[in-house]
Amino acid sequence: MNQAGGNPEGAEPNAARPDHLAQAAEVIRLEARTIESLLPLLDERFEDAVERILASDGSLVVTGVGKARLVGAKLSATFASTGTPSIALHPTEALHGDLGRIQARDVVLAISNSGETEEVKALIPHVRRIGACVIAMTGQTESTLARMADVVLDIGRVDEACPFGLAPTASTSAMMALGDALAMVVLSARGFSREDYARFHPGGSLGRKLMRVKEVMRRGEELPLVSPKASVREVLLTMSETPGRPGAALVVDGTRTLCGIFTDGDLRRLLEADATGALTDPVESHMGRSPKTVRGDALVADAERLLREHKIDQIAVVDEGGCAVGLLDVQDLLDTRA
Repeated sequence: MNQAGGNPEGAEPNAARPDHLAQAAEVIRLEARTIESLLPLLDERFEDAVERILASDGSLVVTGVGKARLVGAKLSATFASTGTPSIALHPTEALHGDLGRIQARDVVLAISNSGETEEVKALIPHVRRIGACVIAMTGQTESTLARMADVVLDIGRVDEACPFGLAPTASTSAMMALGDALAMVVLSARGFSREDYARFHPGGSLGRKLMRVKEVMRRGEELPLVSPKASVREVLLTMSETPGRPGAALVVDGTRTLCGIFTDGDLRRLLEADATGALTDPVESHMGRSPKTVRGDALVADAERLLREHKIDQIAVVDEGGCAVGLLDVQDLLDTRA
């Protein structure tokens, strides 16, 4: 009798089943081959598409239907985050009022594997009347869409990974890869910098990596500054009374030029040496004289790497003249992860 959760009657416990891993591997191999097959298709048409996007002072409008629309939405987001203003526009919505989003100075990237998607074909004549440039991404270079376009990006004839040859799989991988290549080449040609990228990505873990030290450093009343002649006891009081109780004080001269740093670690070493009398010594006798420093416009990620490499918990922030402008404590970095 068949028990719930047991083997079906008459079935062997180790009955043969499909090799899921082998099937998955074949899908990945097929899609990889499809992407690699794009290489010989990179020619003057691709160069033309790059130049037209760079020459436009409008937006890149990406359109498509179904899975091509989803690929287009991702590509539009990639362009927008790397220096090319872009929107994703559904062709049906465009034909019912959103056509007003397209201007003559724009470039329209229309994506369709077959090049015969009805909604896309219906949209393009209106785009041409507006005067916008049309770039088609398709696997059929003789299709209606290709004939209506100014530039055709060819993804080639694609065999889908679907066992029925129907579900868009390898074709969408090709669209994504070719679109990413277009976006990255345009990015490079624009001279889009790491700083530009940081400006467009202020949030999340990515945003944290691209934050500047000046955004998180301690400054103003949270920055403990002491004279080289101040006693170690006075320095400890300053650190204790400073908001946030930093683990270090910066030792500066009368012009705020950094002379050294005194940290909790320096105090611990004095106590371990039973040098309690040192509390009345001037801090310049016990401070670190060559402290590690960063500039305020340095990336937080770079400052964090310095802290890790040198096994320190604080780092002084200085300006171009070597004057102390801030202090970065390891706790400040932990707070950015909250």
